[in-house]
Amino acid sequence: MQILAVEDDPVARRVLRQALKKLGHEVIEAEDGEAGLDALEREKVRVIVCDWIMPQMDGLEFCRRVRDRPAEDYVYFILLTSRTASTENEREAADAGVDDFLSKPLDVNELWMRLRVAERILQFATQVRTLEAFLPICSYCKKVREDSNYWTQIESYINTRTGTDFSHSVCPDCYQSVVVPELNKLKAEAAAQREADAEEARSMSKSDAEKV
Repeated sequence: MQILAVEDDPVARRVLRQALKKLGHEVIEAEDGEAGLDALEREKVRVIVCDWIMPQMDGLEFCRRVRDRPAEDYVYFILLTSRTASTENEREAADAGVDDFLSKPLDVNELWMRLRVAERILQFATQVRTLEAFLPICSYCKKVREDSNYWTQIESYINTRTGTDFSHSVCPDCYQSVVVPELNKLKAEAAAQREADAEEARSMSKSDAEKV
C-alpha cells in the first residue's frame, strides 16, 4: 500500500519510514499536518500513520481536516502517540476520526497488525463504494444481479460481501406517499363495507316487516 507517514521529528520519521518499507509498503513522508494535506492532494493515499503531538497542527486536527475532504475514498488513520492510552484520550481521538492507535516507541509487529486490519477495512470500504456506484437492479422487485447472473435480494447481496445486517423501517417520505394512502384506502373500504352491511340489514328488516 501507499502510506503517508506524518512525523515532525526527523529521527522518528526515519524509523517509521524504514519500518513501513520493511513491511513492503511505499512511503510518502510529511513533516507536519500542512505538508500532509499537500501530499494528499498529490498522491492516492489510503492509510496515514501520524504523530499526535506536532507543532502548529497536531495529529487530531490533521485527522479532522482529512475527514472534512469532500467525496474522497476512505482513508484509514493510525495515530502514533507517547501519551497514556486513557479512556479520555481514546475518546478524544475517536471523536476526531482516528481509526487506531500505535504507542511509541514504535513496535514493528504492532504496526504490521494495525496495517493488516487497515487493509481489511479498506477492502470492505471499496466494496461498499462499488455497490453505491453501480448495481444492476430490477425496476420492479428491486433484486440485484450478482456476477454469476443470479438475482438476489439486495440485503442478502450486501450482507454476503460486507457482513452488514439490516433492520427494516419506513422513511417519512414513503410513509406519507405510500403508507398513509394505503391506510386511507383501507379505512374507506371498511366504511363502505359497514355501510353495505347496514343497508343489507335494513333491507332484511324491511322484508321481514312486510311479511308480517
